[in-house]
Amino acid sequence: MTDTSIHLVSRISSIDQEAWDKCSGGKDPFTSYAFISSLEDSGCVSPETGWQPSHLQLKRGEDTIGVTPAYIKTHSYGEYVFDHGWASAFERAGGRYYPKVQASIPFSPVNGPRLLAAKPKDKSLLAAGLRAAARNTNSSSAHMTFQTKADAELMEQAGFLTRLGIQFQFENRGYENFSDFLKSMSSRKRKNIKKERYAVDKDLTLQALTGNDLTTAHFDAFYSFYKDTSDRKWGQAYLNREFFDLLHQRLADKIVLMMAFCGSQPVAGALNLRSDSTLFGRNWGCAEHYKFLHFELCYYMAIEYALEHGLQRVEAGAQGSHKVSRGYEPIVTYSSHYIEHLGFREAVEAFLAEERAQTKSEVAHINERMSPFRKQNY
Repeated sequence: MTDTSIHLVSRISSIDQEAWDKCSGGKDPFTSYAFISSLEDSGCVSPETGWQPSHLQLKRGEDTIGVTPAYIKTHSYGEYVFDHGWASAFERAGGRYYPKVQASIPFSPVNGPRLLAAKPKDKSLLAAGLRAAARNTNSSSAHMTFQTKADAELMEQAGFLTRLGIQFQFENRGYENFSDFLKSMSSRKRKNIKKERYAVDKDLTLQALTGNDLTTAHFDAFYSFYKDTSDRKWGQAYLNREFFDLLHQRLADKIVLMMAFCGSQPVAGALNLRSDSTLFGRNWGCAEHYKFLHFELCYYMAIEYALEHGLQRVEAGAQGSHKVSRGYEPIVTYSSHYIEHLGFREAVEAFLAEERAQTKSEVAHINERMSPFRKQNY
């Protein structure tokens, strides 16, 4: 259509907030204007951090009818779908892998739509637009991560290669409460969960805080936990203190902060965001080690919260097969990859075909051999 155009936008503030949220549907906190603008306004994503915002804006006349959060990247950190090996191989062969175009939610391995438009044909235009963005920005490739299966299928139609991954999620199968959930498990696994929950230090007070219950003091404490954990595990923290202030101001009703207190002193925290159907576990940290506290705050309290509030699932973040014995099931995740260089594309395509078979086999193995659920319940 001659009045339809697509643009790369260097700041989300260049797009009207109401128009963006209308495109995103308003259900997923991570694709909301509030979340993405908090990343930009705090400086966590910027050219200096290697995340140059380059959002796709689809317009029909003067109306914004579709958007995709996207970035021009000069590295592969903070994505959780690892392509460092691809970059190394391409550069050893004399190619230049960076910059690349990345359609994703920075630092957030959460699943959800990325082609944010009401109509399927407009989603397809965004998919084609992401491919064009790689060429127009002189990038080696374009990538989309943790999108829905439906989005992945549209990306395939636009010439992208599909990659599969595995995450572990809790699925609410009609449980009335946590005790009802435990009844669905084998006796040994049920006893182990009870043992872990009982072993949490009885001097600790555990709370799930959201909305008006959240204070700046809570985020001061949580940020100190997050920073310490990030520095020890990854060498740097992707998110700064200002980001958490902005998140608190803009999305307090979507935040669920699991906190542990010793007396009045916060000692550990797990940050979650929620949609109407899902609780998304994001960051965890603690002041000192407490036995089984990580499992309690990140996994068991998350399940309890989901059941109490009628949510369908809990996404507990990337990786972690240890989650299976705690009631989190393996699910397939999707990412899409367009490689401009034909020879390199063929090599990646062959790798992905083999990897997809391995991923499906691993999911089947976990379900058949490692499931904690009684057979009649699984």
